[in-house]
Amino acid sequence: MGRTATFDSTELIASARDLFWQKGFSDVSVADVESASGVGRSSIYHAFGSMRGLFDAAVDDYLTTIVTPLLTELNRDDVHPDAICSYLSELRDAITAASAADAATPSGCLILTASATPIGADDAVHSVIENYRAMLSDAVRRGIAARMPDASSNIVDHHTRLTVAAIIAAQCLARINPDEAARTVDAATSALGTSA
Repeated sequence: MGRTATFDSTELIASARDLFWQKGFSDVSVADVESASGVGRSSIYHAFGSMRGLFDAAVDDYLTTIVTPLLTELNRDDVHPDAICSYLSELRDAITAASAADAATPSGCLILTASATPIGADDAVHSVIENYRAMLSDAVRRGIAARMPDASSNIVDHHTRLTVAAIIAAQCLARINPDEAARTVDAATSALGTSA
């Protein structure tokens, strides 16, 4: 009979998530996770099988606790016309808050960080990245359709592509130039008929 876990796996996953978000998968060691979480190496491997297993759990947690809540208003049955601008405002606030925080606070996007590293070529991770892009695009499209109820489907699609591109660019820029990332979000918001 195996030992019962003596740690909170939710806290371990959150600690690992923030490390992967900040550094990327290949730059996080087991020692980093041990230090951040207080959980020993054998417990980490027993619970997740490998660092990759922990990474997969961290990505699932990121999607569930970070991404999905931010998209809630855009995924309602009856999307408010200002929901897309509210989402962009929240994104801008997150970018500026992360840049004002200490260096250990993750900025940008865990999924996009993974996409720019060797693990992004892994079939399972590539699928997660594409599913994230599709989820983001669908939510943004719903928000833009609510904001522009009289626009044709082609116009809504056009604004969706531009807005998603701006969101992705801002999340990438957040790591190297948070001010420009915020201005990118402002430009996307302005293109939808208001300013952030």
